Amino acid sequence: MRDRRPHFLPGLDLSRALYEEAVAPLLDGTPHAAALLGAGSEVLGLDGPRSTDHDWGPRLQLFLPTDHARVHALLSRHLPEHVRGRPIRFLPFPDDPGSSRPTGSPAGRHRVEVVEPGAWLIDRLGFDPRNGVRTTDWLATPTQRLAEVTAGTVFHDDLGVLGTARSALEWYPDDVWRYVLACQWRRVAQEEPFVGRCAEAGDTLGERMVAARLVRDLMRLCLLLCRRYPPYSKWLGSAFSALPEAAEVEPALQEVLTSATPTTELPRAYRLVADLQNRTGLARPRSTNTRPFHSRPYPVLGAGRFVDALMERVQDPELTGRPLVGAIDQYVDNTDALTRPATFRGVAAAVDDL
Repeated sequence: MRDRRPHFLPGLDLSRALYEEAVAPLLDGTPHAAALLGAGSEVLGLDGPRSTDHDWGPRLQLFLPTDHARVHALLSRHLPEHVRGRPIRFLPFPDDPGSSRPTGSPAGRHRVEVVEPGAWLIDRLGFDPRNGVRTTDWLATPTQRLAEVTAGTVFHDDLGVLGTARSALEWYPDDVWRYVLACQWRRVAQEEPFVGRCAEAGDTLGERMVAARLVRDLMRLCLLLCRRYPPYSKWLGSAFSALPEAAEVEPALQEVLTSATPTTELPRAYRLVADLQNRTGLARPRSTNTRPFHSRPYPVLGAGRFVDALMERVQDPELTGRPLVGAIDQYVDNTDALTRPATFRGVAAAVDDL
């Protein structure tokens, strides 16, 4: 039988079609900004046919300073039923609260969000970056949220609001970048001796578990070194693999995860990532050679040397005396905490107080 499903079109392209073919003609010169930002695999350019089974379809944000009710009513009356073969209206899944899917039913609702720019930014980040980004804002904001605002696509912006916000969040200031990198190396330094000790104790499961944690930290480190905000776990490997630098580093990390002796495979991965660090010019280059951990017969990088080298160059007084705990998602790993601005900013403020 012939497959009658529409040919897969990436979500960013589908949403652009929704804007250009259906939304823009209705606005009749009304100043606005339009984009697809925020949550969703399509915002990161990582969606595929599997993504279409829930919460995926033609959608976008329409940013207006005022007149939201009139514009929303206009869209509800005049948007077409389909764009590029896809229904533009959605209904909730009856057996999956919080999820929805496109529908041809007249009971469905379109997903053109009509929002005020500042309110939308505060809802995602907890602050409006158009007013400036403080050091505390950088450290309180999960990298996934920074990626959600700086990725995606802007379709139109004659208000200039999205360009200003995205430019302000494009990447960390150099001192914040050094501090976040130092804290990521600190995580490596704290656990790198544990892999060999687990192996020596005959704890094969423990050895693999700690090795996997270190691989995750090295992947995030590579993304940070390459000026990419690390996404959450589902897309971390995909984002890492897309880096040009991954062509060399990824095979070494794969060996760590698949080898019967991850302790012996980690030194190569350490050296490659340390070399990336030295090439940034953010700190004085340090040796990438591994060495024994005290008198124990397994190698470590001694990642603390990169922590010290990075912090030597930090001049921001808000960072020079700060404990090396890092940005929020370097010490918090809980989805509920990292998706609620009131929570992640509150936790970061409490850490600042400590």
